[in-house]
Amino acid sequence: MTILDKIQIKPLVANKTPAETTVVVAMSGGVDSSVCTALLHKLGYNVIGITLQLWDYTPASQAVEGEAKKFGTCCALDDVYDARRVCQTIGVPHYVLNYESEFKSAVVDDFVETYLAGATPIPCVRCNQRIKFDSFMDKAKGLGADVLVTGHYIRKDYDQNGKAILRRGLDPKKDQSYFLFTTTQEQLEFSDFPLGQLTKEETRDLAKELGLHVASKKDSQDICFVPGGDYRKVVRKHAPHAVKGGNFVDEDGQVLGRHDGILGFTVGQRKGLGGGFSKPMYVVEIRPEAREVVLGPKESLSKTTFTVKEVDWIDNTIEMDNLEVDTQVRYAHQGAPSTLKDLGDGRLEVTMHAPAYQISPGQAAVFYVDDRMVGGGWIEVPEASKLNQKVRVKIA
Repeated sequence: MTILDKIQIKPLVANKTPAETTVVVAMSGGVDSSVCTALLHKLGYNVIGITLQLWDYTPASQAVEGEAKKFGTCCALDDVYDARRVCQTIGVPHYVLNYESEFKSAVVDDFVETYLAGATPIPCVRCNQRIKFDSFMDKAKGLGADVLVTGHYIRKDYDQNGKAILRRGLDPKKDQSYFLFTTTQEQLEFSDFPLGQLTKEETRDLAKELGLHVASKKDSQDICFVPGGDYRKVVRKHAPHAVKGGNFVDEDGQVLGRHDGILGFTVGQRKGLGGGFSKPMYVVEIRPEAREVVLGPKESLSKTTFTVKEVDWIDNTIEMDNLEVDTQVRYAHQGAPSTLKDLGDGRLEVTMHAPAYQISPGQAAVFYVDDRMVGGGWIEVPEASKLNQKVRVKIA
């Protein structure tokens, strides 16, 4: 049995046949979105492939500091080419939309501000929230689409009341529900995720069955606007006046040494902290206004209680106060039992049933009931540094 024989795709739109349904696929040029495009075309849907140009892909010969080639990142020049070639191969239209301005203001500026505020951003969540499932979804509707499809490894389902819900992807190594906690009920009703029932290996096998040249293409590793993973260079470029040195201090405020800027550090970091300590030291807090990086032993990273802000719920009828959930505090975290307390104004207090490590401000805390993702929020800067929670700077 082939993967194509095994996969079962429910009708994407109720009361419409595939031939009557227009699908816009958000194509990054990778194997996942390419498979979605080819698979739905083979099943008889009217498919339109669209790739978003999110960043300035100036030829490397014209780039400042050689930054702009950006191959190996999501949606770079070679990815646009691959997406177009897939569409040409299977015979569906493909368009490239320039979203550089929207992306800069909605994602890049937030990325810079978050680092300067002593927190660690997740630009992929902001991109999903503010670009792919917001302005781009509106564009898809304007093109007459009935549904927007992405290559995320997540499963869309419906509860007993007919409301759309999200479940973890069946492949625990590729589940991407953590990045989609901001999705609204209205957005879910217009979206679909065909790969949630597959493993990555099955997706690659399906790409081979469908004759796609990207079947063996490597997954993107870098953030699209952070070539080579050097996020410090991005922050310095957009807010050079805001990058200033400061002190390493211990948890009692004693000065331990100097650093060249808080943006070089994240909570939980161990490397690059200097030496001369009697035991291993870690970054346990960042205080942006004082430009202090607080160091402490590993046990200081352990927390049972923290707060989150800007909480989003996929189902707004859920009673969040005293809700028992599994909370995932970073993408690589598996999630752990916890209890939620409603603080009002879109804020929650999360109490973990067992101590957890590396709970970093700026990261997302995403909540699950069994395999169902019910919502999430952004981990706040600790109470001791509330005044430094958000640093607004002029960004170039």
